[in-house]
Amino acid sequence: MPFSDSIKSISQIILGKDREIKLALCCLLAKGHLLIEDLPGVGKTTLALTLAKTFGLDFNRLQFTSDLLPADVTGISVFDQQKSRFDFHPGPVFTQLLLADEINRATPKTQSALLEAMEEHRVSVDGKTYDLSEPFFVIATQNPLSQIGTYALPESQLDRFLMQIHLGYPGKSAEKQLLSGSDPRLKIEVMQQSLSPEKLLTLQNHVADIHCSEDIINYILSIVEKSREEPGFTEGLSPRAGMALKRASQAWAIIHNRDFVLPEDIQSVFKAVCLHRLQTNFENTDRDVKQISQEMLNSIAV
Repeated sequence: MPFSDSIKSISQIILGKDREIKLALCCLLAKGHLLIEDLPGVGKTTLALTLAKTFGLDFNRLQFTSDLLPADVTGISVFDQQKSRFDFHPGPVFTQLLLADEINRATPKTQSALLEAMEEHRVSVDGKTYDLSEPFFVIATQNPLSQIGTYALPESQLDRFLMQIHLGYPGKSAEKQLLSGSDPRLKIEVMQQSLSPEKLLTLQNHVADIHCSEDIINYILSIVEKSREEPGFTEGLSPRAGMALKRASQAWAIIHNRDFVLPEDIQSVFKAVCLHRLQTNFENTDRDVKQISQEMLNSIAV
């Protein structure tokens, strides 16, 4: 199992969060991008650093603030007087794993600077296009919108993230182990790389080959159609969301050492893939997105 060593290694640093670790690996394997919404101090940055170390990926961290400009993300062209030409100076986005820390503290204009990079794996500056490294993976963290100085991510930006997860507080035993041990950052420095970037890229390209039977395709289609009929949602899942659900399910199958998708794979990744793409309407005050989604999923025959 190619990811068993990676999961074991990461779980020694991110304690008590095996499911969240698997979802993060699934997102990376599916060539998606990951959004982590949670309170400060629960391990979001540590998870990003650990993933970069595990796969030997080039890593950049960009702290999003209210005064951050799009050029601070993508890079800028500077005039060289000696050569009488403009030279492009790449921004932090030119890496293999970018941690966009507290992305919702930046203005919508700066948030949107990531859109082309996340979707096309390239950046356009001053009429020229520059390709990004492969693999390219964005992990963005955001604080709850109730906190001061945050801007809600627009729907177009949210849709670029294959998955959204929440780490939450660790369990009592895991937190005791955390307090009793050494600093997790020190453990990251001595971690052994479990897979090379080249091997990871090969596995990413293999995801599309994982078999999805016609029944599996129909099951995904039923979920997408049901979400559009659900009166509790303002809008249903888009065709891109359906494709994301399929790709994430295929990656989840690889992590569990299978070359075919089961309905359980779809159910396992459903919340991480779909909840941030759905919103309740103003008339619904009794149930949140999670409750409505779970009821909807339960109502669909497997």
